[in-house]
Amino acid sequence: MAYTAMSGNGTTAGDDPLQTAVWRLRSRACWADAAALLQPVTAQAALQRAALLVERCLYTEQGWPEAEDALRTAEALAHSDDERGAAACERGQLAYASTLHGVRDRADEARAALGRAAALIPPGVAARALLDFRRGLLAENLAHAPQAARAAYRRAHAGATAHSDPLLLSFTWRHLAGLALRDGELAEARHGFAESLRIREELGYLVGTAPALASLADAEVEPEASRLREEARRLYRLLGGVPTWLARQLTPPAATA
Repeated sequence: MAYTAMSGNGTTAGDDPLQTAVWRLRSRACWADAAALLQPVTAQAALQRAALLVERCLYTEQGWPEAEDALRTAEALAHSDDERGAAACERGQLAYASTLHGVRDRADEARAALGRAAALIPPGVAARALLDFRRGLLAENLAHAPQAARAAYRRAHAGATAHSDPLLLSFTWRHLAGLALRDGELAEARHGFAESLRIREELGYLVGTAPALASLADAEVEPEASRLREEARRLYRLLGGVPTWLARQLTPPAATA
């Protein structure tokens, strides 16, 4: 995801050692440690650091003040349209996460920030795919507009494919599959969830593997569904209960008489 899903930055052999270290920490839910490796003295470093701390908020529901401070630093250092657009995209994501988790309703701020980002980030560039994905999240989870979400996810999916961003592809596959599952398209959902899981396992994106397992379980039949869900629980416990929102999906159904 551009700065938030830093595919290609530390995920492949030959990458910059600093990016490799950041990726390894991030993928194991150690966002604060990863952010500590980055000195926010340039716009790009400040943006990447802010993105890590914003992602921590989404996955842990904690660290809001630190993310806000890091984002303000990134916004102050941003001078080009690309940098300002990326900062606005992170601002929108932080406001989205705050609204989604019920910390504070910032839906209007999220829409406005992503709108600013759309005005600054031209179509066809890599960062636009991330922006399209996040606009899809707003449409699906805040506006409850699945058709608009699907269109945004498809644009993001095409952009991630064009720019060889496998991590973002794992997100678009998963969210498109979730919409397919809601529509009763089991085969399509199963395929999308399986692709998301495959990519995350190949990248070593451990913090995203449990959600991918749980999602695939929702589209599978027994006994495979239970096996996948149990593996998701194991990873969830290994990471100390992260992502926090996965607990509801992994809770076994109550026994009936």
